[in-house]
Amino acid sequence: MSKEINNENSTRYQQRSKRKKTNLILNGLIIVVILLIGFVSYSIFHTNDEKNVDKKSASGTKAGQEATNDETASPTTESDELTDEEDSPADGEESENGEIVTEGGSDSNVVKTIENSSWQPVGTTQTGEHVASYSEGVDWNEQVKALSYGTGLDSSNMTVWFLGNNNKDPHKSIGTVSSKDQSEKYRVYIEWVDGSGWKPTKVEEIKDLNIR
Repeated sequence: MSKEINNENSTRYQQRSKRKKTNLILNGLIIVVILLIGFVSYSIFHTNDEKNVDKKSASGTKAGQEATNDETASPTTESDELTDEEDSPADGEESENGEIVTEGGSDSNVVKTIENSSWQPVGTTQTGEHVASYSEGVDWNEQVKALSYGTGLDSSNMTVWFLGNNNKDPHKSIGTVSSKDQSEKYRVYIEWVDGSGWKPTKVEEIKDLNIR
């Protein structure tokens, strides 16, 4: 009887020992799993943080490079502007082609005045003593040619509003012309050169065609 009791106690003890061992193993595995989860989570977050830092660093570097490039480009632009200003003749200063442009002119209707030392007579078919004519004919047509030459308007795109004597000088005329759409309006001074024809001497860009 006592042997059976001892055997039963021994069996129970062995079972408790197995349960303890099993529990220890399970607890150990749980701890290992928790540690692995923590390690993986840390690795993921740490990697993301590094990527964000790299992105911010790259963005900062790019912005710094763009700012540097802008600063480098700015002096060039200013230099170009200065060069353009130097290339453009000042008001009243003669350009390389002999043209002198000044603001205003003989009256308040004038926007700017243009004179050019390189202007030449337009030629003539007339012979003998010259007499200016302000009606349709050879002399009229040659005067209109000089008006076109001085303004740069093509004769097919030019309307002659007035053409007459200038200050009672038989060798000088004055004309008012515009482009067909009247976007360009001019008062033109021309003079006769014996044997060579009419030559523009001064062109005034005007505001109003009705003012002579």
